[in-house]
Amino acid sequence: MVELRPRGNTPQGPAPAADSGVLVIGLGRFGSAIAQTLDSLGRDVLGVEKDADLIQQWSGRLPLVEADATNPDALEQLGAKDFPVAVVGVGTSIEASVLITGNLVDLGTPLIWAKAISAEHGRILQRIGAHHVVYPEWDAGTRVAHLVSGRMLDFIELEDGFTIVKMRPPRETHGYTIAESQIGKRYGVTVIGVKPPGKPFQYADPDTRIDAEDILILSGDTQLLERFASRP
Repeated sequence: MVELRPRGNTPQGPAPAADSGVLVIGLGRFGSAIAQTLDSLGRDVLGVEKDADLIQQWSGRLPLVEADATNPDALEQLGAKDFPVAVVGVGTSIEASVLITGNLVDLGTPLIWAKAISAEHGRILQRIGAHHVVYPEWDAGTRVAHLVSGRMLDFIELEDGFTIVKMRPPRETHGYTIAESQIGKRYGVTVIGVKPPGKPFQYADPDTRIDAEDILILSGDTQLLERFASRP
């Protein structure tokens, strides 16, 4: 017998429109953050959770259903096949994560995002059909390591070593234009824009002058950006 119980403000009736619905399975820290953010952005979202304590915590705050997503019949009954996007936020149990992802693959879910807690876990998820595998703990740790090691205020690594950072300008650039400081030529990085205090962001050009209190947005190779950010 499949246990499938609507909770909180779960919408009744047909599944969300095919261009907007997101199914979030597992409402721990990772899954609940995704579900809350999607809900605040006006996306149709449905949370799926089997833990009674988490159901109680999120009841009335998120559209959700109490169900065991490792059971393919439960997913089919809640209309999982009608969601174009599914997020598997279960990470503490690798077996459950793999079973849920496999069930979604069998249902033909067009886009599956899955959380992994290790490289081995991630490889298994990819092999069974997850389209995107994320490593939130690793990604957060890497990002924080870059932030605490220099003057960076934010750090986003895209792919193949290409990174975008937000940082305070090194002392040697204060009072000079981008052309005068020769940031690109000397350090191999690109200044995308400058945010003066109390003023809007502005895209950078060679005549943009950098002041001590400005915030710079730069892009380039991760190691080159680290080198530039380490300047006093």
